[in-house]
Amino acid sequence: MARRPARPARRVRQPSNGTPPRENNPPATEREKIIAAFLTLLAETSLDRISLAEIAGSAGVTLAQLRGEFGSPLAILAAYLKDVDRAVLSEDFSDMEEEPPRERLFDVLMRRLEKMAPHRAAVHSLMRSARGNPPLTLALNGLAVRSQKWMLAAAGIGGSGPRSALRAQGLAVLFSSVLRTWVRDDDPGLARTMAALDRALARGQRFIGFLDDLLFIPSRLCRLRPRRRRRDDDEETVAA
Repeated sequence: MARRPARPARRVRQPSNGTPPRENNPPATEREKIIAAFLTLLAETSLDRISLAEIAGSAGVTLAQLRGEFGSPLAILAAYLKDVDRAVLSEDFSDMEEEPPRERLFDVLMRRLEKMAPHRAAVHSLMRSARGNPPLTLALNGLAVRSQKWMLAAAGIGGSGPRSALRAQGLAVLFSSVLRTWVRDDDPGLARTMAALDRALARGQRFIGFLDDLLFIPSRLCRLRPRRRRRDDDEETVAA
């Protein structure tokens, strides 16, 4: 079996309007100031040591203003992830329409990592905070699944129902495994991260095939059951 050729490093695309990426712009609104302050603090210490008063002081806002925007540090984190989602979704993916789904998803997730790059230290700190903390891990998983649903949509991989939910959950787990490589990848081309993502998507592709087989079995049974009932009805008619 031929080995898949190594994927070259993808060129970082600049915004079409010529403006710098949003993460390079200074925060303007209270909401942006709070998110930026929270991420700066998170890069320096664990999540459980960051107080609301500390976030407000670092952002230069009052506690009342902080409460008006967010209810908890996790709400601030959710807002940051939503901003990352929007930044990725605002990209132009028209050049990927002819690519296979796995390649499109690879590109989308690499763009997500590009958007998260300015806050890599904060992401690493958050991952350390989640170790041995099941409630935090569960909360982060919920946020990750919600984001990955949008990443699947950006890659043109839609759907709904249980299969779509399982796909988003599986992608959230796979992406978290890639993050463990990404936070330590000091290569400007992110060669290790790209290799880890490629392997993760290969595992995910095999899982989706297995999932298709599992879903195919009950669907066949559902189609066969009415036939059995009709056969029983015919036998009862003959007997009568």
